[in-house]
Amino acid sequence: MLSDFFKYQAQTTPHPLAMEISHAKGSYIYNTKGTKFLDFVAGVSANTLGHQNKRVNDAIKTQLDKYSHVMVYGEYAQSPAVELCKLLAENLPYPLTKTYLVNSGTEAIEGALKLARRVTGRSQLISCHNAYHGNTMGSLSVMGFEERKQIFRPLIPDVDFITFNNEADLEKITTKTAGILLETIQGGAGFIQPHNDFLKKVRQRCDEVGAIMILDEIQPGFGRTGKLFGFQNYDVIPDVVVMGKGMGSGMPVGAFTASEKMMDLLSHNPKLGHITTFGGHPIIAAACLATLQELTETDLMQQALEKEQLIRKLLVHPLITEIRGKGLMLAAMTKSPEITDKVILRCQDKGLILFWLLFEGCAIRITPPLTISNEEIKEGCGIILEVLNEIDAE
Repeated sequence: MLSDFFKYQAQTTPHPLAMEISHAKGSYIYNTKGTKFLDFVAGVSANTLGHQNKRVNDAIKTQLDKYSHVMVYGEYAQSPAVELCKLLAENLPYPLTKTYLVNSGTEAIEGALKLARRVTGRSQLISCHNAYHGNTMGSLSVMGFEERKQIFRPLIPDVDFITFNNEADLEKITTKTAGILLETIQGGAGFIQPHNDFLKKVRQRCDEVGAIMILDEIQPGFGRTGKLFGFQNYDVIPDVVVMGKGMGSGMPVGAFTASEKMMDLLSHNPKLGHITTFGGHPIIAAACLATLQELTETDLMQQALEKEQLIRKLLVHPLITEIRGKGLMLAAMTKSPEITDKVILRCQDKGLILFWLLFEGCAIRITPPLTISNEEIKEGCGIILEVLNEIDAE
């Protein structure tokens, strides 16, 4: 299979990990040789409830026996999508009541950026240095990492950047600004949390100048930080919240939510202001609904905070400088990118899946399923410490 993988399937890097997958269950992934790997990555924060979660699988199978795709988004009332949007509204602060369902996080970002321009009649968009919001052309335009986008220029115009947590930069948000887009917790930059009420100060500045505040919850969302959405930890309500990844427990999905008044603007002047064929797909929506029900009906979100403390207690080592993040969105920082590379690759050899972050070379991604057990956490952290000890002894 590997030769066909490299021959026929487009690659994203010259050296993918290239594990040949047989099956996955719970917190483990199995290769075609029968070796099992403890998953500390969860499909890059996507498999919220682990692999092959019964509630999600049952919802998918039940819906598949009823109907699959029947009409483009927004024309027919389909129960899984309607119930999902309603349950989201019930668990989001007012006025975040109306949701547009799409196919991925980056598509949701595109819709949110369009909505900011539609609401304000302005063009300027502001993002953060070292921000990552996806890889389509609009999302790429608000990526704050020039090395990854230079070759694709020209991108969309009238985009400016600020530094996350830098209050002085908020003066760049003016009456010319349509919207400012922020990750609630910066992901690719190293799982950097807002501090000193930074998000509240962004909210205040947006209110002063009439700009739209958009929060990217694609990675922090769906329980990973101990709340359904990361912004709920910081006493702030955005105008638009963007979601994806963990929303569907491994199924491809994205969405953006705003007030009814704002979202209705996409239906006229022009009509079809945003459109998608497969957004709100009933099978995907059924998986999302089951995921959201599981999160809101259990204590998994609270457990995420308890499991965070266990990981922080266990991962104490001279080669780890700090652990960033919140809940089960954590990054163990080492003293160098070389150490991080060794840890990730050697841990895989020992049966533990870790991964990198996009822009911060010293970071080891630790984003396991929320369903991971304390014993599995101890198992994985033990492997990390074993590898760190080996490196330290070299």
